[in-house]
Amino acid sequence: MPGTETIIAGVASFVGGIASLKALDWYTKRGASLEAKRIIEQAEQQAKTKTREAELELKEHSLREKAETEKELNKTRDELRERERLLDKRQETVEQQTDDLRKQEKIVEGTQRRLTERLEDTNRRNEELTKLLDMQRQSLHETSGLSREEAEKRLLSMLDEELSKEIGTVILRHERHLREVCDDKAREILLTSLQRYASAHTAESTTSTVDIPNDEMKGRIIGREGRNIRAFEKATGVDVIIDDTPGVVIVSGFDPVRREVARQALNQLISDGRIHPSRIEEVVEGTSKEIDKFIQKKGEEAAHEVNINGLHERVLNMLGRLHFRTSYSQNVLRHSVEVAFITGMLAEMVGLGGDMARRAGLLHDIGKAADHELEGGHPKIGADLLKRHGEGAEVVHAALGHHDDITTDKPFTMLVATADACSASRPGARRESLERYIKRMEELETIASEFPGVEQAFAIQAGRELRVLVGSRDTDDGKAAKICRDIAKAFEEQLTYPGEIKVTVVRESRFVETAR
Repeated sequence: MPGTETIIAGVASFVGGIASLKALDWYTKRGASLEAKRIIEQAEQQAKTKTREAELELKEHSLREKAETEKELNKTRDELRERERLLDKRQETVEQQTDDLRKQEKIVEGTQRRLTERLEDTNRRNEELTKLLDMQRQSLHETSGLSREEAEKRLLSMLDEELSKEIGTVILRHERHLREVCDDKAREILLTSLQRYASAHTAESTTSTVDIPNDEMKGRIIGREGRNIRAFEKATGVDVIIDDTPGVVIVSGFDPVRREVARQALNQLISDGRIHPSRIEEVVEGTSKEIDKFIQKKGEEAAHEVNINGLHERVLNMLGRLHFRTSYSQNVLRHSVEVAFITGMLAEMVGLGGDMARRAGLLHDIGKAADHELEGGHPKIGADLLKRHGEGAEVVHAALGHHDDITTDKPFTMLVATADACSASRPGARRESLERYIKRMEELETIASEFPGVEQAFAIQAGRELRVLVGSRDTDDGKAAKICRDIAKAFEEQLTYPGEIKVTVVRESRFVETAR
């Protein structure tokens, strides 16, 4: 039957599948068993290898530890041997010192014994001398007929006279020696300070000439009926001199700042080409502001250069104005900086404060920035200016007294005066011709010598002071005062000079005798 055959075939297929699965399972289990056995054998082999490696590392570590231990032991043994050697050496030294002390004790005992014997001998001789002196004194009393008190007074008087002469000689000798030592020391301090501050020679000067491209520009500067030049002179406060000199216009003015403003403004107008009154006022105003900023900057730079802080803005402005001021072709601002450095070095060498000295040196000539605006010399003007703006007494006195008689109770004034003289007199600092210098000196001395009663006249301090000697027999104090005033008035009328000239009239009597 067809259905029965189909069922039998299906059963046979099922039985065959089961048999195949069992065979496959048997082979799988057998392969897994073999793989597991192989893995176990491999693990056992790796375990043996690691065990051998661990044993080797342990042996190497033990060997290293043993070597280090032996090294430390050897080092410790060497240190112990060195300490034993040092102890032995110290013990030998102590024993040697002990022997030396015993020898010295014996020497001291012998010396004490000899000294005791000499003292006893000296005392015995002193007693004998005392007895002899008493005998001689008694003999002198009997011979001279003087009592003891009278003889003592006469002897003391004679000794006093002799000692006074000797003391005077010794004092003079020591004074002369001290004077030489002080001069050498002062010279050494000054030379050291000048060598430490080896600045370039300051020989700058302000110019009052302006170059023009052609002579046609002169007519444009003058303007129609002179309106341009009048507007320029009114705005700047200077005189503009236009002559036949080709290519040059001269700007003349006593104020150096105004002259610099005029010079720069005129240069700008010439470069721009537009020259008329309104443009002139605009350019001059702008140039004045630029110059003011430049002046303030110069003052701040000078204060920063010498490491001075806390200066008033007005003082800084006046300090910057010194950049445009010259004295015998020496720039006054650079001169002030140089004096500040030299004063600071001198102060530090003699044990005074360097900051205060530099401050006094920097501001000592501040009055020159305004001496053409106010009455009086620059020392007085500078002192008043510094006092109004809060500077200390030392700085004010240095500005006031650095040209006058220096008092020893103001050491900073003395140092500033010294540094000022060094800066002004060193070679190359001032660029004035010898002929001009001699001519000015001769003019001062000639004017003074023309007055009756004047015997001699000497110009000193580069023409800032005149010393006049008058005869004491023909001139009394009233006449001397009148001569001094008349000479000063003659200078004001006949000479042109910046600042002021101090006139000193000396009237004295001298009596000289010569001992032969």
